[in-house]
Amino acid sequence: MRNVTLVLVAHGSRDPRTLPTVHALLDHIRTLRPHLPTHLGHIELNAPLLTDTLASLDTDGAVLVPLLLSRGHHVTHDIPTAARQTRIPTLVAAPLGPHPLLVDTLHTRLLEAGWPAEPDTTHRHRRRTAVVLAAAGSRDPHAAVDTARTAALLADRLGVPVVPAYASAATPTVPAAVRALAARGRDRVAVASYFTAPGRFHTECAAAAPWRAAAPLGAHPAMARLVLHRYDEALARAATRTGPRSRFRQPQRVPTNIALVSIGDRS
Repeated sequence: MRNVTLVLVAHGSRDPRTLPTVHALLDHIRTLRPHLPTHLGHIELNAPLLTDTLASLDTDGAVLVPLLLSRGHHVTHDIPTAARQTRIPTLVAAPLGPHPLLVDTLHTRLLEAGWPAEPDTTHRHRRRTAVVLAAAGSRDPHAAVDTARTAALLADRLGVPVVPAYASAATPTVPAAVRALAARGRDRVAVASYFTAPGRFHTECAAAAPWRAAAPLGAHPAMARLVLHRYDEALARAATRTGPRSRFRQPQRVPTNIALVSIGDRS
């Protein structure tokens, strides 16, 4: 197979800050893979639609990489459904999270928000400090498992408790998590924004922060590396398959197309 397209599947948004963030991420991907042409499309709320983007591709196959941070309905249903409707062979990669590169990005955003580069290690300050990992939320229990794993990785990095909380569809909410931590004497609480781009969820969760509120993951270079890692991972997994159920064989040369399909949040 000579020509395999990478389709980055995000969530779509009415927030005008989302598209510039996606374009900035695209710039980082181009820097890492400068010979890969790129395309942009959307699942909802923005044009062109994902189905139109897939229909326009002249490619031997496509790998759909969710710009999503955990398993959930979009990953298990919406993206595979779109993949089945296209005429080209497709693979659906794993969502971005959990992964250490996400923790790198979360840590950077906290530092940018004023989290101390050299945290106070005294017992008193450590007992007062914590982080709420603010995520979108999902009714799929696998999403909470994935978010909790990211929270545990971030707690190991920071050396303080990290509590997952949600903007919708799951509990606890971010304000509830902040109150629960305050009841335990932790009043230095930062909110880490576990969202790919700015939007309503990020704005509401940041407003609940009693101390620091970090920016979304955005176009951090580690995010571009992670997208390409999921793409490469999906191709490598397909290359090991045998039998008639395998739709892909190992590419014979470096992939030549990337299609960036944005679905942002529903705000």
